[in-house]
Amino acid sequence: MHCPKCHAPMHTYNRNGVQIEQCSGCRGIFLDYGELETLTRLEAQWAQPAPPAAPGAPAWGAPHAGHHGHGGHHRPHSFGRMLFSS
Repeated sequence: MHCPKCHAPMHTYNRNGVQIEQCSGCRGIFLDYGELETLTRLEAQWAQPAPPAAPGAPAWGAPHAGHHGHGGHHRPHSFGRMLFSS
């Protein structure tokens, strides 16, 4: 398959069950019917706040005893950024 814009070869990637075509030339992203809606639904699920912790349980991402710094891992800014990060 070739890009409809610049005619460079297209590469297909599977991201969370969604087939995404990306141009190797202009880096454009092309989606088939329904894939944008699927990505939008996945983004909404990704952005939902975490359920409240059980009473007495440490908060998710809270620093652990003996660790210094910023408290560990963090989520990417958005599901979309994670999805298209390669």
